[in-house]
Amino acid sequence: MNNTKLSTVNHDRGSAELRYVYPVVSRRAGGVSVGINLNPNNACNWRCIYCQVPSLTRGAAPPVDLAMLEKELRGFLDELLHGDFMRSRVPEGMRRINDIALSGNGEPTSAAEFSQVVELIGRVRREMAVPEAVKTVLITNGSLLHRSEVQQGLCAMAHLNGEVWFKLDRASEAGMRLINDTSTSMVKVRDNLATAIALCPTWLQTCWFALEGEPPGKQDEEDYLEFVSGLLRDGHKPQGVLLYGLARPSMQPEAARLSTLPAESLQAFAGRIGKLGLSAKVSI
Repeated sequence: MNNTKLSTVNHDRGSAELRYVYPVVSRRAGGVSVGINLNPNNACNWRCIYCQVPSLTRGAAPPVDLAMLEKELRGFLDELLHGDFMRSRVPEGMRRINDIALSGNGEPTSAAEFSQVVELIGRVRREMAVPEAVKTVLITNGSLLHRSEVQQGLCAMAHLNGEVWFKLDRASEAGMRLINDTSTSMVKVRDNLATAIALCPTWLQTCWFALEGEPPGKQDEEDYLEFVSGLLRDGHKPQGVLLYGLARPSMQPEAARLSTLPAESLQAFAGRIGKLGLSAKVSI
């Protein structure tokens, strides 16, 4: 394991020199997130234009070596809980385990073994006495939540202090084509989001940034607010919105066209979301 000091802008998924497990100092979490990368092949069914994964390809996760994953997770958690990792690698003020997060270099729910991975995490958590306050987080584009094995995994996550962070960068089909390079329908997005909310505490995670120097348009904001209003009217209430800006450079061809927004812009949009009765947490 190398000795590079971690920071909120260094999310190197090879920093622990493991296949599946990597540490992140998360600005949103305010501590160390133990990442689990089920897509070491850099394959995803979407291609978000702000994605920081190099050599991103279309596809799904490869078969997961569950024995290797368990060995890596046990070893890394032992180092975090009982070793020198926190003192030597993590900045002061961030030296706590916030969560175990299924994230990585593609869509984690595309792994055929997804529900088995969640069961594995639960078993390792219990046997290693990981504090109950440590969350189990799924960071997802939500596109595969109609699958029964994914729903089974979410049900299990709900008993592991679980949270789903469901990507919603735009709330129109045109906006999702532009930002996420997907042709999914808003009906499917809504259905999958309602499923997630019913099975496990769910946050919307929204990346808000400038494209060609222009912030998201008024119609983008109105589409988003109307989508959320419709959810709330029908009794599908997420925990809130994780609204964040660009923290690391995109590795996609559109990288030069993207730029950050002023903090005031994100705060203003968060204020509009708040008026709907939904909390919005801003990360710059």
